[in-house]
Amino acid sequence: MQRQFEDLLLGSIELFCLAAELESFTAAATAASVMPAAVSRAVARLEKRLGVRLFVRTTRQIRLTDQGRRYFEQCRLALSQLADAEREATGQQTTPAGVLRISMPTPYGHYRVLPLLADFRERYPEVTVETHLSNRNIDFADEGFDLAIRGRAPQDSGLIARKIEDAEMVVVASPAYLQRADKLETPEDLINHDCIQFELPSTGRNLPWQFIRDGESVEIVTRGGYGSSGDALAGVTLARHGAGVFQTYRFIVEKDIADGTLKEMLTPYGGSSRPFILLYPHGRHLSSRVRSFVEFLMQRLGA
Repeated sequence: MQRQFEDLLLGSIELFCLAAELESFTAAATAASVMPAAVSRAVARLEKRLGVRLFVRTTRQIRLTDQGRRYFEQCRLALSQLADAEREATGQQTTPAGVLRISMPTPYGHYRVLPLLADFRERYPEVTVETHLSNRNIDFADEGFDLAIRGRAPQDSGLIARKIEDAEMVVVASPAYLQRADKLETPEDLINHDCIQFELPSTGRNLPWQFIRDGESVEIVTRGGYGSSGDALAGVTLARHGAGVFQTYRFIVEKDIADGTLKEMLTPYGGSSRPFILLYPHGRHLSSRVRSFVEFLMQRLGA
């Protein structure tokens, strides 16, 4: 293998990543026990090699350019893998450590995963967890994520997909809305109701509602004067305040149903569910922190 990186270049990459994380050449110099000028020279060295500008500099702050951010994510991942390899080679990898980056949908993050992270870090205190809550699909290579949770398995054969659970769907509305609305006894009655819509980010279309009728799964396209995209919790908030009827995950509204803030409707047609799937790149060396989190999450949430 031909040598591509000299020792000075690897050191420059480390200083660049420190500056990007701390958003300061001075803070990076302090953390690395070098002079600020050394950090500045390291960044200049990389910019000259790459032919791109990595930082936008002002008198008060620095911030990454678009090219700089992509480069930073790749470099941080590479340095993390190098550290993992060294720990494993020296027998130190038995204790999970380092940064774990996870992307997950907003509702699943807030109601299922985030409440568990304190327990995970109590078990593995040397792991730093960074979460990204969004319904958009992420690029593992470009954005440096270790794991992602999504509602469906992608076509990408380079990803391993493990189903965490099937989350039950429920239809809810506030008592105030139901007092002024028409009857709601069958899914067909939804045509006379204000059904709050959620736009699926992957298709740009409103998500159809799911029901179980005579043991078979059926989908119904609904209509309404309210819509949301990007965050399904918006639909729950609208329903709580009497805007209309909404279909969502039971784990989001189970407390609202229990205290009467929302009423569960169409229960004879309930029981439908949607999966949540854990994704990670196939063939990538899995660090002990990633393996530990996968095992932890499957133990706590796995069906």
